[in-house]
Amino acid sequence: MYFRASFCAAWLPLLMEPALESVLFVVIGSRWLPYIFLEMSLDKSLFQSVKKAVETLYGQTVDDKLIQLQATRKDFEGDLTLVVFPFVKMSKKKPEETAAEIGDELMKIEGAVEKYNVIKGFLNISISKSNWVAQLNAMLADEKYGTKAVTADAPLYMVEYSSPNTNKPLHLGHVRNNLLGYSLCKILEANGLRVVKTNIVNDRGIHICKSMLAWKLFGNGETPASSGKKGDHLVGDYYVKFDKEYKAQVNDLMAKGKSEEDAKREAPLMVEAQSMLKKWEDGDPEVRKLWNMMNEWVYAGFDETYKRLGVGFDKIYYESQTYLDGKAKVNEGLESGAFYRRPDGSVWADLTKNGLDEKLLLRSDGTSVYMTQDIGTATQRFNEYDISKMIYVVGNEQNYHFQVLSILLDRLGFSWGKDLVHFSYGMVELPEGKMKSREGTVVDADDLMDEMISSAKEVSRELGKLDGMTKEEIDDIARICGLGALKYFILKVDPRKNMLFNPKESIDFNGNTGPFIQYTHARICSVLRKAAESNIALPSVLPADLDISEVESNLIQTLSNFPAVVAQAGAEYSPALIANYVYELVKQYNSFYHDFSILKEKDVQLAQFRLLLSKKVAAVVKTGMSLLGIEVPERM
Repeated sequence: MYFRASFCAAWLPLLMEPALESVLFVVIGSRWLPYIFLEMSLDKSLFQSVKKAVETLYGQTVDDKLIQLQATRKDFEGDLTLVVFPFVKMSKKKPEETAAEIGDELMKIEGAVEKYNVIKGFLNISISKSNWVAQLNAMLADEKYGTKAVTADAPLYMVEYSSPNTNKPLHLGHVRNNLLGYSLCKILEANGLRVVKTNIVNDRGIHICKSMLAWKLFGNGETPASSGKKGDHLVGDYYVKFDKEYKAQVNDLMAKGKSEEDAKREAPLMVEAQSMLKKWEDGDPEVRKLWNMMNEWVYAGFDETYKRLGVGFDKIYYESQTYLDGKAKVNEGLESGAFYRRPDGSVWADLTKNGLDEKLLLRSDGTSVYMTQDIGTATQRFNEYDISKMIYVVGNEQNYHFQVLSILLDRLGFSWGKDLVHFSYGMVELPEGKMKSREGTVVDADDLMDEMISSAKEVSRELGKLDGMTKEEIDDIARICGLGALKYFILKVDPRKNMLFNPKESIDFNGNTGPFIQYTHARICSVLRKAAESNIALPSVLPADLDISEVESNLIQTLSNFPAVVAQAGAEYSPALIANYVYELVKQYNSFYHDFSILKEKDVQLAQFRLLLSKKVAAVVKTGMSLLGIEVPERM
């Protein structure tokens, strides 16, 4: 493995895994990327030839990390560029002379090198057309191109995502969370890792009691069946109802002279909700019965939304089943001196030596907090699975929480505490601003999907892309395009950044959007169907002496980068790298499609080459989009 020291930290999680030992790093633009090599890889061969050339010319052993190959800049001639400066001390000559000597030697020993040119300390190497055809042949022969098989002894990664509360339906923020988590799991699996997709449902606590109490006081026995609402929507309505009534009580108390702090604490609804929470933890039968009923309503609603969104889980944990383990661990920490109890009976962790503050772990009445539950859930998970890496997909507003969780688990004696990964992503907002669940101003996930599918159908019809289709086909295309637009628009953004979701922009059939990529895939499928209808036979292997253009060799080179991008996306936990690679590939293919004849090409072998090139582009697009959880249609 070869890498520049200044960048190695970002790759260490990936490099430490046995499943990813055959990684070689080269420079693409200004970034270092890994190349996962086949035995006869062009890049591996060229790398070894460069090493041999330098050693032959200057009689010195070459450290592998000195060999820096990068994609040649578009404004220069060449395919790959060798950075020559590391070898100037060996040659004792100017960079230009050193580059020319290495170039001459490569022309002698490496058949893939067709010609070269020198720009200062950079050796720009042009690869022969026959080698690009060989690259394409190798890719065509690999049905799983770009991905690695998962073996039984591969490291196990557990990824937690979604983490909903059972007091409201899933909203736009949950959509980003679920899409990132699910895509990350698929990308890790594509890198040969075993993955457990997991969810923790926050099904207990004061927020749950608020919905329960509001339904008890104002619901008049309403149910999903009687109201015609999904269960999660119905419960969410009562969460909003609680907040409305609670604010009215607070304002009333403040009008009577209470301070805002006292009014919030003494409002009858809040007092009753706190009492309900205590009864729940004490196992009160009536409270538990109400809790079970309303949670079942919510679970049914969640399942429907998850299925529609195209995400799922291998294991679901429930806070109600993990918080007691967390309390037990906190009490163990109390006994060992890791934590301390205040005079009011509450239990705290002093983190001041870690540069933080003090953290509440158990309230004075003995009830637990989120941190307690996370300690219990982590304990259960590591007892049940041989986890190599635990990844939490949670928004960046929880950065402090996971920093503290890691410290507390380490303090409790868990060796894996320090290695927990918080995949911290940015918030998603709308042009109208932030969303607030309590005020009922969130963008509901179900409503959003309805809107995206409806918009996709309308736009597709206006563009004439649905002509001649049956109603069933139209509905399916609208679903695929609508959800594809939603998913792609969210996943193409660097997950660490906040983003503005604009539904109208996402559904555009031009530009960096899901529908643009989906339409290109459908276009290629159409070309391949027409070729089959015209009885154009496609060979299993293309001849090496094809006279292909620079545009076509560049397209093959972009295809050859796909394994590197998949590996990088896994190392950096970034679906955005896959999304934007696929877009660049599609954009490049569309330029080729516009300028070159395929079905009307008179040279049969060239027509076959272009069809097989198109076929591989479609395959890589389909694989890349599947890693994002996005379907691509064959007709559109």
